[in-house]
Amino acid sequence: MEKQAEAGGRARGFTRSRRVLIAAVAGCAVLGGALALWPWERPSAPRPVAPAPGAQALTAVTAGVPAALPDLATLIGEREALLKAHPKDAQSWAVLGAAYVEQGRRTADATNYPRAEKALRTSLNVRAEKNAAALDGMAALANARRDFRAARTWGEAALKLEPKRWTTYPLLLDAYTGLGDYKATKRTLDRLLELRHGPAVKARAAAVYRDRGWREDAAAALSDAAAAAESAPAERAAWLERAGQLAWERGDLDEALRRFQEAVRLDPDQRAAQAGQGRTLAAMGRTTEALNAYRVALDKQPRPQYALELGELYESLGLGQAARVEYDLLRTRVWDEAAGGVDGDLVLGVFEADHGDPASAVRRLRAEWQRQPGIPVADALGWALHRAGQDKEALKFAAVATDQAHGGGVRSALYAYHRGMIEQESGLSGPARRHLQEALRINPYFSPLAVPLAKQALAALGEVPDEPLPTGTPGTEDEADNKAHQHTR
Repeated sequence: MEKQAEAGGRARGFTRSRRVLIAAVAGCAVLGGALALWPWERPSAPRPVAPAPGAQALTAVTAGVPAALPDLATLIGEREALLKAHPKDAQSWAVLGAAYVEQGRRTADATNYPRAEKALRTSLNVRAEKNAAALDGMAALANARRDFRAARTWGEAALKLEPKRWTTYPLLLDAYTGLGDYKATKRTLDRLLELRHGPAVKARAAAVYRDRGWREDAAAALSDAAAAAESAPAERAAWLERAGQLAWERGDLDEALRRFQEAVRLDPDQRAAQAGQGRTLAAMGRTTEALNAYRVALDKQPRPQYALELGELYESLGLGQAARVEYDLLRTRVWDEAAGGVDGDLVLGVFEADHGDPASAVRRLRAEWQRQPGIPVADALGWALHRAGQDKEALKFAAVATDQAHGGGVRSALYAYHRGMIEQESGLSGPARRHLQEALRINPYFSPLAVPLAKQALAALGEVPDEPLPTGTPGTEDEADNKAHQHTR
C-alpha cells in the first residue's frame, strides 16, 4: 500500500509539473521568449504502480501465504460485492471462503470460520466437480479449527483432482503433523519440494525440519524464505516471526528479539511476533516492556495461548490476581472459539494440568489423543497424568514426546523438563538429571514458572554419584534408560 501511495504521489506530481510547464510555455509565447528545459526539470517516467490491495491479498490467499489484514478486508469486500451480482461464480466463492479463513487466523476471531465454511460449501454446491480451490479452502479451514482428520480428508480429495496442485501439500503437512503421521509428513514434503520452490515452500519445509530436531536446517530455510519474500511485507513478517520463535526455542534471546521486532516493523498486525517480544523481553528481565507487548498482542489477537503465557508471567511475579484475570480470559476465549468450530482441548488441557483440575485435563487430553495423536498432545497428556498422580502411564507419553523413534525429535526444553520431572517422581534419578539438564541447556529461559522448579529439582538430585559403571545385562532398567536417552535430543 505504501508503494501504491508513493506511485500515486508521483503521478500527481507529474500532472502538476505538466500544468506548470504548459503555463510557462504559454507565457513565453506571449512575450516572444523561449523556455529552456534543463535536464532536472524534465519529468521522469512514472514508476510501475503496485497492485491494488485486493489484488495483493488475492495473490497471497490463492498461494496459501499470509496476507496483510487491510488487504484482506479489501479483497473480502470486493468478492462480496461481486457475488451479489454473480452468485453462481464458484471461484469467487472459494476465494471468499479462503479469505475468511485467513482473516480468522490473523485476528483469532473464530466468527470468521462459519462464514468461511458457508462460502466454501456454496462454491462446492455451485461446482461440485473439479473444484480443488474450494477443497483446499476446506482443508485450510479444518486446520485452523484444529480438526486435522477433516483437513486430511479435504486435502487428499483436492490432490485426487489435481495431483500437481502444490498449494494442497502444505495443508496436508499440517494435517499429517497434527495426526502424528510422520511418514506421511516426510513423503508429502518430498513431493512438495519436487513440485515447487519459493519462500512459502521453504518456510513449510523449515517447520518439518524443526520437528525433526534439525534446527540449523530450519533456521537456514526460514532465513531464505524471509529474504525471498522481500516484496511481500506481510509474508516476510510471518517468516521472520517463525525465525524468531526458532531462536527463542534455542535460547538465543538477542536474535529472537531482532526477528520479532523486524516482523512487527514490516507488519504492525503481526501479533504473534508481538507475543514473541513479550516472551523474550520477560526472559531478559525487561518486565514492563514484556507486559506491554503481551497486552498489545492480546488486544488485537486474543489467543488463549497468549493469555496463558501472560498469566504465568504475572504468577511468576507474585501477581496472583492479575494472573487469574488472564486465566479467566483464556477460558472465555476457548469457549468463544468453540462456537466457531475450533478445538481448544489442547490449550485448555495444558492450562488445567498446571492451574486448574488435573483430572479434568487428563480426560480432555485422552480424548484429544484418540482424535489426533500429535507430539504436543503426547507431551500435554503425559504432564497431565503426572499432575494427576499417574506417573507410570505419564512416563510412557513423555517418552513418546521426546523419543525420536516415535516422531518426537523436536528439541523442546519444555518436553525435556516434563520428562525429567516425571522421572524424578518415579525414582529414576539418572534419567531425570539428564533430561532436566537438557531442558536448561536447550533454553535456559523456557518458562518463568518452570525454570526455577527445574533448578530446584536438579539441586535436590545432586551431582552424579561417583560409582563404578553398571554392568547390567540386556533387558535391565539401565539399558532401557540408555536406549530411551539415545532417542532423546
